[in-house]
Amino acid sequence: MLFNQTSLADCLQEWECLEKDFQRVQETHRLYKQKLEEVSKLQDSCSNAIARQRKKLKELTVSLEECKETLSTEEMNAIDGIQESIKDRPNVFFEMESFLPKKNGLYLSLVLGNVNVTLLNKHSKFAYKDEYEKFKLVLTVLLLVFSFTCRFIFSYRALDALFNFLLVWYYCTLTIRESILISNGSRIKGWWVFHHYVFCFLSGVMLTWPEGILYQMFRNQFLTYCLYQSFVQFLQYYYQSGCLYRLRALGESHNMDLTVEGFQSWMWRGLTFLLPFLFFGHFWQLYNGLTLFRMAQLPECKEWQVSMCGCSYLVLFMGNFSTTLGVVYHKYIHNQDKSKSL
Repeated sequence: MLFNQTSLADCLQEWECLEKDFQRVQETHRLYKQKLEEVSKLQDSCSNAIARQRKKLKELTVSLEECKETLSTEEMNAIDGIQESIKDRPNVFFEMESFLPKKNGLYLSLVLGNVNVTLLNKHSKFAYKDEYEKFKLVLTVLLLVFSFTCRFIFSYRALDALFNFLLVWYYCTLTIRESILISNGSRIKGWWVFHHYVFCFLSGVMLTWPEGILYQMFRNQFLTYCLYQSFVQFLQYYYQSGCLYRLRALGESHNMDLTVEGFQSWMWRGLTFLLPFLFFGHFWQLYNGLTLFRMAQLPECKEWQVSMCGCSYLVLFMGNFSTTLGVVYHKYIHNQDKSKSL
C-alpha cells in the first residue's frame, strides 16, 4: 500500500492530482485522435495529388512529342529542359509514396489481407530494416550450423526434414518481410526478389521428397551445397553491410537499401573478392540441376521431386549467373566511360 490508514488526507490529495492528470490524459487523447483524422485526410490528399500529377505528366509528355515537329531550335531546347525535369519526377514521387499508405500487392494481400504495412516515419522504417538484417544474420548462422550437423554428425531423415522445414519457413518469412520493405521504400527489385520465391519452392519440394535410394544419392551433395551457401551468405552480410555503411556516410546510398543475395551495383567500391565465391555457387547450382536430371533418367526413379528440384536449380543458376554477370558488365562499362571522360 502507498499510504497507511492514518494518512487519509494524503490519499485525498493524491486522488485530486490523479483526477487532474486524468483530465489532461483525456484531452491529449482527444487531440491525438483529431490529429490522426487530419493526417488521414492529408494522406488521401497527397495520394490523389500524386496520381493526378502522374496522369497529367503522361499526357504532357505525349503533347510535347507532337509539338516537336513544328518548333524552332530555341523552343526545342525549352522542351528538352521540361522533359528532363519530367524524368526526375518518378523518383520524387517514389520517395513521397514511401511515407504514404498504399494498397498491398498481390502477395501481401494473399498473406496479410488489406492490413496497412506502411511505416510512416524514418525511425520506424530504419528499425524494421535493421531488424530484418539481424534476422537474416541469425538465421544464416543457424542454417550454417544445422547443415553442418546434418552433413557430418547425424544422418536422420527426420532431422533432414526439420532442416528443410526451417529453409521453407526462412525463405517464406524473407519474402513477406521484403514485400513490406518494398512498400516502405526499399529498392529491392528484379531477380533477387524472385530468387527467394524459387528457393522457398525448392525447399518445400525437398521437404516432401520421401526416404529412398535416390534421396540418399543426392542428400550429401544437397547438404554440402547448403553449407557452402550459408557460408557465402555470411560473408555477403558483413561485406555488404560495410559497403552500405560507407556509402550512406558519403551520402551515395539510399537509406533503405539492404544487404541482399548476389552482387549489387553499389558493392563495386572496395574489394570484389565475393565474385569468385558467388560464381562458384552459381555453377554448383548448375551441377546440382544436371545431377538431378541424370538421376531422373535412372530406371528406379519414381519420385516427381527429382525432376522438379532439377528444374528449380537450373532456374536458380540461369537467374543468378545472368544477373550477376549483367551487374558486373554494367559497372565495368560505366567505369570505362567514367575513365574516358576524365
